[in-house]
Amino acid sequence: MTVLRIVANLAVYKPQEVAAFYTQLLGLEVAMDLGFITTLTGTGRQTVQVSFASEGGSGTEVPTFSIEVDDLDAVLAKAEALGATPIYGPVTEPWGVRRFYLRDPVGTVINILCHE
Repeated sequence: MTVLRIVANLAVYKPQEVAAFYTQLLGLEVAMDLGFITTLTGTGRQTVQVSFASEGGSGTEVPTFSIEVDDLDAVLAKAEALGATPIYGPVTEPWGVRRFYLRDPVGTVINILCHE
């Protein structure tokens, strides 16, 4: 048996609005929109990973999910243009990532990170 992918399913009351935020912020694409669920995908290399945490590191809360990007400053600029203010960071962590936390339009805490 091989796991092909893991999909985070977040309960939200406006799936298309939240999907639009992530599409604009990260350049993701809509793979499926059934009204009650909107699924986004990336392009290129896909990885399967799941983490279980008692904290988010550096004393922060555990984010609902983490998104690794190749240009943290570009995503930060897009987030600010969308009116999303970081609630933590940006900061370079002792374990070698630069990251920030923000809340999406329905309050979900996400960790945007880039390996240094």
